Amino acid sequence: MKPRISLIIPAHNEAAFLPACLTAAHRAAEKIDCSMEIIVVLNRCTDSTEEIALKNRCRIVREDAKNLSIIRNAGAAAAREEILVTCDADSRMHPDTFQEILRRLDSGKYVGGGALILPERWSLGIVASALAILPYLAFTGVSFGLFWCFKKDFDAIGGFDSRFVSVEDIDFAQRLKAHGRKSGRSWGTLIKSVLITSCRKFDQFGDWYLFRNPAFVRKVFRGNDRKAADHFWYDVRSD
Repeated sequence: MKPRISLIIPAHNEAAFLPACLTAAHRAAEKIDCSMEIIVVLNRCTDSTEEIALKNRCRIVREDAKNLSIIRNAGAAAAREEILVTCDADSRMHPDTFQEILRRLDSGKYVGGGALILPERWSLGIVASALAILPYLAFTGVSFGLFWCFKKDFDAIGGFDSRFVSVEDIDFAQRLKAHGRKSGRSWGTLIKSVLITSCRKFDQFGDWYLFRNPAFVRKVFRGNDRKAADHFWYDVRSD
């Protein structure tokens, strides 16, 4: 089979989540008539993440920066295939994800896109926290979670912007959407191929955390608050 897809997975001590992420990716790959490579970008790992990745036939890239833009860009730089897909290690893609991505990109109508994201569990606090960030997301016109596009378009916009230490995904999506508009291509969202994401942030901080801390939410959505980013992402797990 002709390889076409490079799946990029940033990973900082993801031994607890990576196996399920990779299992879902391999299951989705079984439904397409081309093969893929998986690139796991190791970031300051001290657990068995690397061993798990190698056991699952993944390529390894190392990048220790506390910056997801730099981490994801390192994976993209190592990618060999024409289509890039990014997925967080604590998320599980739908079995039809790759099939739907190929269908959309091959149509020539889409520059790329994201996916509908659902949490692995629900609570009143999670709903309240989701509503707390909704005003920041409502008018972006893009979707998130799992990004997909041609590598040539990723390179054309310079990938993820390393000036952002948070909400780099929103910035990337909006720039890719604007890039596609120049050639008459749209932003796409995988509605049926839902991405399931873990609730570990809620497990760590509490389901009501974002709702009860609006000042923190504002700092995160500014994109340049190093202390807020370290608190919620880069320094929160030291295992």
